[in-house]
Amino acid sequence: MALYRKEDSVKRFPKVQRGSDHYEVIAGQALENSIEHLNHAYGQKLCGAEGAVEFRDEGVYTYDNHGKQYLDCLGGYGIFNVGHRHPRVIAAVKAQLDQVCLHSQDLLNPWAAHLAKQLAAIAPGDLKYSFFCNSGTEAVEGALKLARLYTGKTEVISTRNAYHGVSMGALSATGRDVFRKPFEPLLNGFTHVPFGDIEALEEAIGKNTAAVIIEPIQGEGGINVPAVGYLRKVRQLTRKKGVLLILDEVQTGMGRTGRMFACEHEGVVPDILCLAKALGGGVMPIGCFMSTSKIWKVLEPNPSIHNSTFGGNPLACTAASACIEVLMEEHLPARAAVMGNVFMRELNNLCERYPKHLAEVRGRGLLIGLEFQSKEVREKVQVELFHRGVLVAATMNSNRTVRIEPPLIITEAQIKFMIQTLESILVDMGDPEPEVVTKKRKKRAK
Repeated sequence: MALYRKEDSVKRFPKVQRGSDHYEVIAGQALENSIEHLNHAYGQKLCGAEGAVEFRDEGVYTYDNHGKQYLDCLGGYGIFNVGHRHPRVIAAVKAQLDQVCLHSQDLLNPWAAHLAKQLAAIAPGDLKYSFFCNSGTEAVEGALKLARLYTGKTEVISTRNAYHGVSMGALSATGRDVFRKPFEPLLNGFTHVPFGDIEALEEAIGKNTAAVIIEPIQGEGGINVPAVGYLRKVRQLTRKKGVLLILDEVQTGMGRTGRMFACEHEGVVPDILCLAKALGGGVMPIGCFMSTSKIWKVLEPNPSIHNSTFGGNPLACTAASACIEVLMEEHLPARAAVMGNVFMRELNNLCERYPKHLAEVRGRGLLIGLEFQSKEVREKVQVELFHRGVLVAATMNSNRTVRIEPPLIITEAQIKFMIQTLESILVDMGDPEPEVVTKKRKKRAK
């Protein structure tokens, strides 16, 4: 350690000798450093209790510092759509490191311009212009500001149990009090209506409503899929009332649900589209909000009225560009649809056979929620899955539900491994033997 003198005190400044084994060194100190300098809560996390440090990733697997392999069905909350460390994304970023890392801000940034053109080519409808930032929260913040700027109105309608981020504007749109209450008062003018209730939405729209912001499928709300036609009705209603529609596709976008964007399932084109998470190819953080030429004109008189120092940097943009190319060339949205059907079918079979513990399966593509009969059962199963080499996590707004969001490259054999592992846990928990339940079901059918 180096000595660092600050006023009259002397502290030891931790240095690591970077070389072939430096990651092993800091991995060995990760738990202590996390507890002492990030948050004491790391001592209560399962990975902390196990001393498991993320050490290496590849494809659909992650490996800890003890060499244990985990099938990643969590996917970093939906960022690894093309898999961990996809070679093309890694190569793109490595090549850019030898060219320009972060842009000077004064000269033109070719990668931001190229990525914006690519997004315009794949985005639904007439969405053409992009602003790049660093996260989904920032994308939502920018979208809300753009809606207010364009309409001259201030009120925004969101949905209960929605999750749009944790900064003050995005948090105001988030529909769960556990996140909101500690930081109130939040921004004025935000109303929350039940997700899926078109009548409640229509009643909430007023003369000063600037926008409706909605997730096509609620992620943190528990992977809640609305009834067929709901999103189309929201689009029709907002057009009728002269209100902008902001779609938060931070988690549903980039192929996750079986289409490049979830709104495409119903042929809906929003006025503003928010993206992040998987956009960076699982390698670089990047977010963006997109809109039409007509709406974007309000940003032309003063382009710096909304800005970001690191947003649109060359490293993030080249990663995102490579990610889009991989998604398209490897047909990963279509693959998500096929593998999602396999996963949903197998999980529904388990629900039928183990009703004592499993309540419901919801989802589309490879955005899946598995709801348990209680929070306690969910926690027990999640812990056992971790011990047996499968990563999942609870949704923030629905504590009985685990999210299943593996990389879109997952195979049927890997899905089978996850299902067999889950079933082995359910058997150990004492549910009736599958064949007994099956016989009872067949008897009822007669």
